[in-house]
Amino acid sequence: MQPIATRVLTTSGPAPLTVGAIGLGCMGMTHAYDPEDRDEPRSVATIRRALDLGVTLIDTADAYGPETNEELVGRALAGRRDEAVLATKVGLVTNPGLTFGRDGSPEHIRAGIDASLRRLGVDHVDLYQLHRVDPAVPIEETWGAMSEIVAAGKATHLGLSEVTVDELQRAHAIHPVATVQSELSLWTRDALADVLPWCAEHGVGFLPFAPLGRGFLTGMLAKTPGADDFRSRNPRFTPAAMAANARIVDGVQGVADAHGATAAQVGLAWLLAQGASVVPIPGTRRPERVDENAAAALVELSPDDLAALDALPPAVGERY
Repeated sequence: MQPIATRVLTTSGPAPLTVGAIGLGCMGMTHAYDPEDRDEPRSVATIRRALDLGVTLIDTADAYGPETNEELVGRALAGRRDEAVLATKVGLVTNPGLTFGRDGSPEHIRAGIDASLRRLGVDHVDLYQLHRVDPAVPIEETWGAMSEIVAAGKATHLGLSEVTVDELQRAHAIHPVATVQSELSLWTRDALADVLPWCAEHGVGFLPFAPLGRGFLTGMLAKTPGADDFRSRNPRFTPAAMAANARIVDGVQGVADAHGATAAQVGLAWLLAQGASVVPIPGTRRPERVDENAAAALVELSPDDLAALDALPPAVGERY
C-alpha cells in the first residue's frame, strides 16, 4: 500500500501542521482496554508500521498508564522521530480504578512537559494538548502556561480536548489553538453541532478520538468487555445497550459491503467527509489494523452513502 494522503490541520504557528489523513491513538497499548491483550513488541511494531504508511500523527498522553504509554511511544520512535508528528497531552491525573482527576495549574503544566519530554526521549513535541479543562483553574491561566512552553521551544503547536466553544474562544484569544480533540463517530455526534463548525471557521484541525466507538462500530466486539476493561463501566457496553446498538453496526456494514470495505473503514471515511481538516485517530495494537485503518482514506463515499450513514439512529446509552 502506498503512503496515504496528507491533510493540513492548521496553518497557524511557525509552519503548517500537516499529517497523514488517518492518525494513530496509542492509549490502548498500555491503558484502559483489555490488559491481557497488551504486547509491547507488537505495539512498537504497530507504531512503526503506521509511519511506513504515512500515518504520521502519533497520539499519546501522560495520563495513559499512567506514564508508561509515553515511554512505549518513545521507544517505538527511536531513530524515526523525524517521521512522526508527535502529540501528547497534559492536565489529567490518573486515580486508582482508571478514573481521572484534573490539574490545569500552571505549575502542573510546566512540570508536565518536562516529564513528558523525558519519557518520550525527545526535545520537543509537535502538538501539546490540554487533556481536559480544569474547572478550578481559569483556562486563561492554563493556556498561558502552555503558550510559555511554545515560546521555550518545547512544543510547536497547542491543542485542546473535549472543550466548549466558549473555552475555545477564550484560549484562542491568548494563543492560537491548532487542534481540538474530541469524541466523534457514527454513534457520538455532539461535536457536529458547534465545536466542529467553530474549528472549520477558525482554521483549527479536528481530531476525533474513539472514532470507531471504542471498537464497537467495527462489528468485531461480540461481548461485554471484562471487568479490567474501561468499557465495562461504559453505559453503551451493557448487554442490553450493545444489543440495541447493533442496528448501527448493521447500517455501517451495509455501506461497507457495497464498497468491498470493512465497517471500520466506512466509519473512518465518514469522519474524513466531515471536513478537510478532520483527522481521526483510531487506536489499535496490531499492525494489520493500521493497514486496514489507513486504507479508509481510499474509500470514497457517495452522497447517498453519507445520507444513509447520517440517518443511522443515535446510540443507546450515555458516553460515560
